[in-house]
Amino acid sequence: MTPLPDRNTFVTAYAGVAPWDIGKPQAPLVAVADQVKGPLLDAGCGTGDSAVFFSARGLRVTGIDFIPEAIRRAKVKAAEQDLSIDFRVQDALTLDQIKEHFASVIDSGLFHVFSDDDRLRYVRGLAQVLEPGGRLFLMCFSDEEPGTQGPRRISRQELIDAFADGWEIESLQPMCFEINPAFTGATFSPGGPKAWIAIVRRLAND
Repeated sequence: MTPLPDRNTFVTAYAGVAPWDIGKPQAPLVAVADQVKGPLLDAGCGTGDSAVFFSARGLRVTGIDFIPEAIRRAKVKAAEQDLSIDFRVQDALTLDQIKEHFASVIDSGLFHVFSDDDRLRYVRGLAQVLEPGGRLFLMCFSDEEPGTQGPRRISRQELIDAFADGWEIESLQPMCFEINPAFTGATFSPGGPKAWIAIVRRLAND
């Protein structure tokens, strides 16, 4: 199994060229932008490109990431566009500490960094912050991507199992991640590493 990253992995990435830091939202998120409603939580927001994009569309956005440098850069991007975004240094495994509720959550490359136990904890946290009927827009590496470089691979069945209780997967489609062209630390499939985009609706509580 691919080794799971720790905090130092991300600190090191931001000190150099972070492969996921492409200066814009991933194209599949842009393609479903009309379905994303506010208030919006960007879980694992990195340097804020997706949060800035959706804020510019008029949504109220909160972005969290556990790396202070990522949040610092995100705040700079928001200020440059005169956007009011609530960026916070916070671990996505502590969603239960967030008191607000959101109509949408986006996860662009976070789900695949978790261990099995942390994945369960993360999904429970999502259920607490996402309003009943709200949607999660999740992008993660796919087990169709060869090799072991980069993050953990996720199968279709793993996604189905993770959201089996209290959720409905409305869409689960293959896609590819765009990678920062300056990143040379790994080799992925032509066109970018193979991945999934899932749209998952939180069911109403019984």
